Parts: sequence; structure tokens; C-alpha cells
Amino acid sequence: MKKITTLFILVLLSGIMTISAQSVVGKWKTFDDKTGDAKSIVEITEKDGKVYGKIIEILNPEKKNDKCTNCPDQDKDKPLNGLTIIKGLKKDGKDYSDGKILDPVSGKLYKCTISLDGKDKLKVRGYVGISAFGRTQTWNRVE
Repeated sequence: MKKITTLFILVLLSGIMTISAQSVVGKWKTFDDKTGDAKSIVEITEKDGKVYGKIIEILNPEKKNDKCTNCPDQDKDKPLNGLTIIKGLKKDGKDYSDGKILDPVSGKLYKCTISLDGKDKLKVRGYVGISAFGRTQTWNRVE
């Protein structure tokens, strides 16, 4: 009986570790669409069943003190470092959707979906209207 209980616990723990390894929660490195240079680190967290992403580090030293001058409403003129750019995504199968992503350069809000591509790549799609009218970026997990 002890062997069965021990085996059950090991299988359960293994399943929990696999699930947590496949989570979008964590730190992600973003890249500039034009140059391909690393741009920032975004930390994705979950609160009340929704996912949020906040810039926690600007990688270009010349832009560390930049502000979101084109952002709408409460985000206007806030420092980019610390700015929440992914807002209120909900889990939908393997993807997260029904939220928004903020482009801090243009100040525009877009509908957003994110999904894992393996355990260390995140596909982030921002779009207007329907998903076909948008673009996808790949972010890399930061350990």
C-alpha cells in the first residue's frame, strides 16, 4: 500500500510540475520588429483568473527613462518601465484571449491573444477587429 501511495504522489507531483512548466506566467524578453534587437523584459502574472504583463526592464540604456507619451488615459506620460502592457487576458483552451495589449510606442490598444510555442517561446498577437488583421511577435522566456 505504501508503494502505491508513494507512486501516486510522485505521478501527481510530476503532473503539477509539467503544468507549471507550461504556463505563460513568468518573465519574457521582447524584440524590436524592425531591428530584431532585444527590447525589454515583460513579466506576466495571473490575478483573479486573468493574465497581465508589465514591463520590468528596458534593455536599451538610451531608452530606460522613456515615457509613454502617446498612451491614452491613465497610462499617458507614465514611465515605460513598470507600465502594464498586457491587460485582462483570459484562458481559452491553450490560448489566452479577450484582453488588450498596449503598444507603448504608438500608444494604441489592440485586441490580443497569447499562446505558448513550446515551453520557452510565447506567441503574442495584437490585432484590430479580427485576428487576421494583426501581427505576431515571438517572445523568449527569461530564466
